Amino acid sequence: MNEVTRCRLIGALLLSFVFLCSSWSQTADSRRTIDLSGVWNFALDPQEKGEQERFWDMSLPEEVVLPGTTDSNKKGIANTNKSETTYLSRYYKYEGAAWYSRNIEIPADWKGKHIVLFLERTRPSTVWIDGQEVGKNNYLSTPQEYDLTHFLTPGSHKLTIRIDNGKSIPKQIRSSSHACTESTQTNWNGIIGRIELQAMNPLFIESIQTFPSVADRSVKVKITLSKEHGINGKQIRLSAAAFNSSRKHKVKATEYALKEGCKEYEFVYQLGSKALFWSDLQPALYQLKAEINGIDERTVRFGLRDFKAEQTHFTINGAKTFLRGKHDACVFPLTGYTAMDLEQWRRYFRICKEYGLNHCRFHSWCPPAACFEAADLEGIYLQPELPIWGGFKKESAELMDFLMKDGENIMREYSNHASFVLFALGNELGGDINVMKDFVNRFRSIEPRHLYTYGSNIFLGSKGHIPGEDFLVTCRVGSGEGYSTHARASFSFADAAEGGYLNNTYPNSVMNFDAALEKSPVPVIGHETGQFQTYPDYEEMKKYTGVLAPWNFEVFRDRLKKAGMLEQADDFFKASGAWSVELYRADIEMNLRSERMAGFQLLDLQDYPGQGSAYVGILNAFMDSKGLIEPKKWREFCCEVVPLLTTAKFCWTGQEIFEGNIEVANYGEHSLKGKSVSWELKTGKRSLGKGKMPAPSGLGLLTAGTIRLTLPNLEKAYKAELSLKIAGTSYRNTYPLWIYPAKKQLNTEGIVVARQLTDEVLSALKQGRKVLLMPGKEDCKEVTVGGLFQTDYWNYRMFKSICDRIKKPASPGTLGILTNPEHALFKDFPTDFHTNWQWYPIIKNSYPLILDNMPEEYRPIVQVIDNVERNHKLGLVFDLNVGGGKLLVCMADLETARNTPEGLQFYASLLEYMNSPEFKPAMSVSTESLKNLFVAGVQKEGIKVLDNISYD
Repeated sequence: MNEVTRCRLIGALLLSFVFLCSSWSQTADSRRTIDLSGVWNFALDPQEKGEQERFWDMSLPEEVVLPGTTDSNKKGIANTNKSETTYLSRYYKYEGAAWYSRNIEIPADWKGKHIVLFLERTRPSTVWIDGQEVGKNNYLSTPQEYDLTHFLTPGSHKLTIRIDNGKSIPKQIRSSSHACTESTQTNWNGIIGRIELQAMNPLFIESIQTFPSVADRSVKVKITLSKEHGINGKQIRLSAAAFNSSRKHKVKATEYALKEGCKEYEFVYQLGSKALFWSDLQPALYQLKAEINGIDERTVRFGLRDFKAEQTHFTINGAKTFLRGKHDACVFPLTGYTAMDLEQWRRYFRICKEYGLNHCRFHSWCPPAACFEAADLEGIYLQPELPIWGGFKKESAELMDFLMKDGENIMREYSNHASFVLFALGNELGGDINVMKDFVNRFRSIEPRHLYTYGSNIFLGSKGHIPGEDFLVTCRVGSGEGYSTHARASFSFADAAEGGYLNNTYPNSVMNFDAALEKSPVPVIGHETGQFQTYPDYEEMKKYTGVLAPWNFEVFRDRLKKAGMLEQADDFFKASGAWSVELYRADIEMNLRSERMAGFQLLDLQDYPGQGSAYVGILNAFMDSKGLIEPKKWREFCCEVVPLLTTAKFCWTGQEIFEGNIEVANYGEHSLKGKSVSWELKTGKRSLGKGKMPAPSGLGLLTAGTIRLTLPNLEKAYKAELSLKIAGTSYRNTYPLWIYPAKKQLNTEGIVVARQLTDEVLSALKQGRKVLLMPGKEDCKEVTVGGLFQTDYWNYRMFKSICDRIKKPASPGTLGILTNPEHALFKDFPTDFHTNWQWYPIIKNSYPLILDNMPEEYRPIVQVIDNVERNHKLGLVFDLNVGGGKLLVCMADLETARNTPEGLQFYASLLEYMNSPEFKPAMSVSTESLKNLFVAGVQKEGIKVLDNISYD
């Protein structure tokens, strides 16, 4: 029996008794601190000569304020490159060594104390006291602590710290990890968070680790003391109380005997039958205090929870749950570094909760203690990661050693937090699986409180589940034909034909991911779900009042101005944003409709300002609303209980029998047994049908029943809304349906319908006739772009670069349509000002025409929004006066689209508009100008290549 095991047994068996009447002296002053925040002396060391020239002996010439960075103190090289669009720009850039020093005064009563320098978060550092080197530390994800006990005596001393954000950090971490990347957090130099000297008695509680057990309502407490001698006859006292719940619970204090020669103890502390559980819905926390009478005390917080992977789902305290998550890339535009205070992180997670989320994954970085504390309080499940994205290889010995130590530190520092449930080795790793296994086995052996996976989307999902992983975070579950292994609904064109399900499948609410999920024996979380791009909101630029400049916004805005469309910027933003909301909804609901899906991680609820500038959020980079959707409306399809409609299509005809199933994704606290689900289909105030059925009992994805309804055949097309409500709750959902007249006929009387701009067509126009021109795609491919139904994935620049390199067709790169719903063309084709599901067959068969050579003020009837790289004026439908006649151009193959009710109705609406008095084109062009639209070359500035490490 080893000494540690013997001490644990003693701790368990020598539980002396509960001292109900014992008197404990005050230990609150046993720990003292000196706050070192404020003004420090400072010097840059770009040539790294500071150690050779003994900077610790010098009076450093400049001053900075800590906590802070070289950026916040305006130190470094002034950035004059205002053309950068890959990410936000630092006003001051610096990479290398920097020196910080100040005088410190040690109080007389610190004599004989154990003294520690605590740096909550920084880069690799070296510390000197009075010119004597104390040591080095390269922790990135956890605090750095230096034992100064033997270097400090009461009186004045000089503290000098060298911080290096250069070569001391492995290159791969510096270049791509979100701990350092310029895309978001920036590779800052400085010290952030708490900076302090801590003094304790020589005997102090070094660490407390809590291991809760829901089954017997207890917590195993592991305590390590600073020393093992001079402790005989002393006791340690444990007490705990719930502090953040409306339900109060105070646990009876218990004392345990300490044993000479033993510094590690393990106690089982019973919480009692009234113990409160922690979950995302009820995040009750306990504060545990450990005291050594009159010598030291230390407190930690924990939650009584049991988070497990059981078959295809996660469970919390025995109940099935679903992770509705977001990706976090450390986006803090004012500071360029992570928030270090509790309130900022509580705001962050409260916003997540407002939008129905209960989970957050930290892409290739680990947040600070304040984040975990906030997640504990707000009820958020966290997945931190090692600071690595890319290769994970045995031969990278220095990198692997760095990451192993970083991971061990993360386990030691943050594992008490109830919110810390999942851990991944990094993002989109490639390399040696055996090395990944070694890492996970090591972490699992020292820290059993978490579930582990080898990485988020390792090998881009191509290998599926690998033995040893407790769960998967992936975009696909192995390799397979078509979309059969996909675990999210959208992809780049580099990764999936036509970008995946949503862009290339007739709109429906039936499809799901279960066929792919069957290939995994463990829970699957969808990796980086969404990535639906919106046009930038240039009003956001005024928010950038910190260390990062929105020069990328300025470049994009200037490009649009040069293209003559700046006045449309806000419309582009609102239309693309409204459509992106619908796409996110569809992707989220597809996850919820998948019986075997365990969760998703959105990319993202908020914008990502790097990697070419990816405006993919419904919130901006500051986590502020863009005004695209209210949280209450978003929660209809993204919260713990969501009523769902499954139906084969959204577009119907009169007299058709509408059929759909009502399902309920119930991952709430309780079964809905005894409640009812009601439905109603309305157009305006007119009800077309309604009904009610019992709500299904249990948790998970459940079926309530079927709706069957014969749709009325009205003379005009109309948009209806089907609403679902769960009685006695706030849970509801709505679905749009478009209903078109049955047996619609095309009336071409008086109209020339042409597929080519021939001499005969020009002659007809010259005769004053009306012409509907739908040119063939092949006849004008040099002056058109492709038809993209969804908004472009992530951003055009990155994935066009990747597609070009790997010789695959790039996405058309557009962001949806912009139109006026009140235009006469839409009298019998109801539409919003943006793309919606009824546009699918039209847009998928479209090839918008580049109208850059038209007058600046000209606007198409249906305009297609281009990306910030090209800024083409694109026309899907537009009209012109030509040679005395009137021309309507539709850049879509309606002969193919007419095979659907909506395609036929749109075709008919064009003809009806042309035969109406409202068909009065405002712009006149010559015959020659019209011909040039279809043959003239279009010159645009080249797009700079932007690659992604995952595709190297």
